[in-house]
Amino acid sequence: MTSPLLEATAVRKAFGGLVAVDDLAFAAAPAEILGLIGPNGSGKTTMLNLISGALRCDDGEIRFKGDLITRLAPHRIARLGIARTFQLVRVLPAMTAGENVLAALAFGSQALWGAAADERARVLLARVGLDGKADAQAGELTYIDQKRLELARALALKPDLLLLDEWLAGLNPSELNAGIALVRALRQDGLTIIMVEHVMDAIRSLCDRCIVMNAGRKIAEGTAAAVLADRDVVRAYLGEADA
Repeated sequence: MTSPLLEATAVRKAFGGLVAVDDLAFAAAPAEILGLIGPNGSGKTTMLNLISGALRCDDGEIRFKGDLITRLAPHRIARLGIARTFQLVRVLPAMTAGENVLAALAFGSQALWGAAADERARVLLARVGLDGKADAQAGELTYIDQKRLELARALALKPDLLLLDEWLAGLNPSELNAGIALVRALRQDGLTIIMVEHVMDAIRSLCDRCIVMNAGRKIAEGTAAAVLADRDVVRAYLGEADA
């Protein structure tokens, strides 16, 4: 049996009296796309923040490639091979698209500089659909292109695990199809992906398994088809009357 790339055990995070993540446990296998889904406020983004080190667990542990990462700083976790995008897009607006990617290349686990970095940045931008836009000001890019840029910057870290926080949200149908194809291609390249997503077409198309959260707790786990038909999941999304 293949060892999990990432394993979370009894993870808990509270903000005052609000328990955002409550005794959550799951694992992600190499080259798997794992969906982390649930209604708004269920703790999904908090869990990504705990994995990436933006927040620290109150209890429990998170292991990556077998090593405990629960108390590591975000930059150390990134250099171990975990990269992410954010629910609210975070580009460096005063810099060009190419410079945004160069920043990640310079501060990754294997720093890249000069002509080699310039070439790698162009390759990564083309990979996400931004070919020819290296000199475009990041703050002037369209919303979808800023999302693509943030993904290119994440890929510059050469991650083994990619965390996508609603990366497909807000896209029109053609953009969504292109985004789904890109995520699928990244997995085919060997990436493990944990994606927080509300676009159910994407969940059904992409995810090998889903973890469903509600009020911080895991309420279901299984294939997308199975969990989306689960009565507890329907109740969490739609309420008792529709379950």
